[in-house]
Amino acid sequence: MVRGERIAAVQNNPNTTLVTPDAPIANDTHGGRAKCLQRLKRLDLPVPTTVALSFSAVHDIANGHLPDIRAILDQFPDDALLCVRPSSEDPDWGGPSAILNIGMNDTRFETLCGTLGVDAVSALYNRFVQSYAIHVDRLDPDMFDDVTGEGPQALLQTLEAYERETETPFPATRAEQLAGVLKSMARAWEGTSARLLRQAKGAPADAGLGLVVQQMAFGVGQGESGSGVLQLVSSKTGMPQITGRYLRQSQGRDALRRDANSLFITRDPRGPSLEDQVPGAFAQLVDHARLMRVKLREEMQVEFTIENGYLHILDGVRVSRSSRAAVRIAVQLARDGVIPRQEALMRIEPRTLNELLHRQVDRHAKRDILGSGIAASPGAATGRLVFSSNEAQASAARREDCILVRRETSPEDIRGMHAASAVITERGGITSHAAVIGRGIGLPCVVGVSDMRFQTRKGQLMTQDGRVLNAGDIVTVDGTNGTILLGAPEMQEAALDDAFTDLMDWADAERDIGIRANADTPADAQTARNFNAQGIGLCRTEHMFFEPGRLTVMREMIFASTSDDRRAVLARLLPMQRADFIQLFKIMQGKPVCIRLFDPPLHEFLPTDRNGQRELADALNLPLSDVTRRIEAMMEYNPMLGLRGVRLGVTVPEIYEMQARAIFEATIEASSEGDPVVPEIMIPLVSAKREVELVRARVDAVATTVAMTAGAAFDYKLGVMVETPRAALRAGDIAQHCSFLSFGTNDLTQMTYGLSRDDAGRFMSDYVRQEVFVEDPFHSLDIDGVGELLQLGSERGRAARPDVTLSLCGEHGGNPESIAFCRNAGFDYVSCSPFRVPVARLASAQLAISHKIK
Repeated sequence: MVRGERIAAVQNNPNTTLVTPDAPIANDTHGGRAKCLQRLKRLDLPVPTTVALSFSAVHDIANGHLPDIRAILDQFPDDALLCVRPSSEDPDWGGPSAILNIGMNDTRFETLCGTLGVDAVSALYNRFVQSYAIHVDRLDPDMFDDVTGEGPQALLQTLEAYERETETPFPATRAEQLAGVLKSMARAWEGTSARLLRQAKGAPADAGLGLVVQQMAFGVGQGESGSGVLQLVSSKTGMPQITGRYLRQSQGRDALRRDANSLFITRDPRGPSLEDQVPGAFAQLVDHARLMRVKLREEMQVEFTIENGYLHILDGVRVSRSSRAAVRIAVQLARDGVIPRQEALMRIEPRTLNELLHRQVDRHAKRDILGSGIAASPGAATGRLVFSSNEAQASAARREDCILVRRETSPEDIRGMHAASAVITERGGITSHAAVIGRGIGLPCVVGVSDMRFQTRKGQLMTQDGRVLNAGDIVTVDGTNGTILLGAPEMQEAALDDAFTDLMDWADAERDIGIRANADTPADAQTARNFNAQGIGLCRTEHMFFEPGRLTVMREMIFASTSDDRRAVLARLLPMQRADFIQLFKIMQGKPVCIRLFDPPLHEFLPTDRNGQRELADALNLPLSDVTRRIEAMMEYNPMLGLRGVRLGVTVPEIYEMQARAIFEATIEASSEGDPVVPEIMIPLVSAKREVELVRARVDAVATTVAMTAGAAFDYKLGVMVETPRAALRAGDIAQHCSFLSFGTNDLTQMTYGLSRDDAGRFMSDYVRQEVFVEDPFHSLDIDGVGELLQLGSERGRAARPDVTLSLCGEHGGNPESIAFCRNAGFDYVSCSPFRVPVARLASAQLAISHKIK
């Protein structure tokens, strides 16, 4: 085949094709780099001649079938040096290292020395030989340790070392070198370790690799020569900022090396810049970058080379970006009309918003990891270790940041958690007490830390490598990644700026399912309001009883022996509850507030240690023996399945009566000063229709009494928290007595699996690793099992009462996958922790947009 026929064959070959504006190149057949270079060609940018090899061609190379190497080489001048770069479908999947200066041999060395100088060409040749030896022949880099000096002498030593190791001369022809590089890169991609690595980054097992063979544009020469990168925005903030580096007499991405004596891109008081030294090329480069932004519809980092004053564009890659920058870039592209708003929404991974809502450890900071566990609540915080809630509160009083360490938290630790900057627990899972409260109040939290030894009585933590941390030592909790770090690494602050606000407004305009927040306190409610939640979907009233002043009264009520005595004590709690509800109603300003009646077993409010019991005996003026005997009598073997929730409402009705009165009186007062309040009262842990009938009768009676006493009418809704399998199965019976059914997937998952949500973290990683479960069911909703119960419950509830409101209020409510399920099942809204509301708003918008596209 003559040279002209080879050129034509390559131009028309879909697997080995010359990159031209109309060549048959696609991202899913040739990879992103090849497609980008074609787009740059279409923009008439100065891109060196390039040949693209498809996924199929590279796969064939890995299996020993080379393409027509001669035909590829015929696309380039006979004396041109070449480089080969990977071109995967997604740049995040990686690929083998680029190889530069293919075609360098003794003949080319002699020729180039006359134009570039002996030392410069020796350096290029030396670099190529070592790169070829390490990446193509897979030789140990240590074989070149004895190479000393620079110039021809160093080159000679390198060639001798290569020949000594391989017992053959270095390949002399461009064809032999190119064939070796192509085979090496193809086989590297097909290797087991490379496949596992990219699968960990989200690539499918059969992901393909393309390769691009490009003519070298020398960054070395007698005139102005060098290489560098440029971008138009900051990778950290996404704000407009021309950044980059330029290194004279260099190739590839040498300018980015830490030890490189690079120039700044724009004028800078710290040193010389490309803008100062080569203003013409700088202006061209900026113009090219701006054109790429508009035509490629993305912020791009431009890789360029200047050769004797002439600018070459070698590549364009998507600008690397923090989560904060990703939002800013997408929003600004939409503001400028480069992309539609819907596309801007689709470009942001919902979970990355967590990094905007909380402080984070800077991604470039050094990390000395002490231990790791389950990332239960995102964000990062630094402080001194404390080992009790009292110590945490004392630290807060001194305005000292602290990290609360507990084996596991209990409701009594809530004040300590509010005082701490972060929490670490030895036990627990994604829905444990510490995890739920942490997410609710935006407190970084790592639970289930099994690789550290907790010695809480001694005030010590011991790491696996033998280091001992004492109370007062400074550590950092990274709740986003589930790690505990020594010291105080550099942080990146939360960033809720105008770009975030615009993104959320656009999301609200697209989504078609409601988003509420789980909020137990006025502070939680205010956070939810700030994040534009459409109301409160779950207010857990028991958390209001753990304030010190209320806890004593609560304990007195528990020890009361008659119904009248209980009512008398609860009358003292009534104004406290009423004040809480008034605050919630006023903060939400007419938006719905769903209040769950008292749920936990009463023993949780009683002290378990001897000192606490003695103090309680003194407070109640009872013998210590009576207190300990009563506490022992109230203990249950399995309290989460014992006397709690609606069972308390049926057997100790005075509690629910007091709460209902507090809700209705607060409704009247809050409505008199603003929008009418329609409270939603939710009965927990229901499993039978009769339970609802009994509680409803009492609540209705209280409502009638309050309305008559106050002389004011009001509306309210009563519903059920569906968190037992039986409630889901019998939803048709239950819905006839309810305005709404709210599925509590934390307990529903626990009861469906027979798993303790507090203890499953001890073995869950083993279960997921051995593929017993695809994912922790407390972290990601089990669609097959728990999901079927949700589906049955919603269908049977709606069949019995078409206007019943359906919602999900478990911690799954903030997961995009769970929202997708609820949306498909016809739910009206989901409710999640306040700090997960933005994630849910964006995820639901993306689901609505995807549905329209289909």
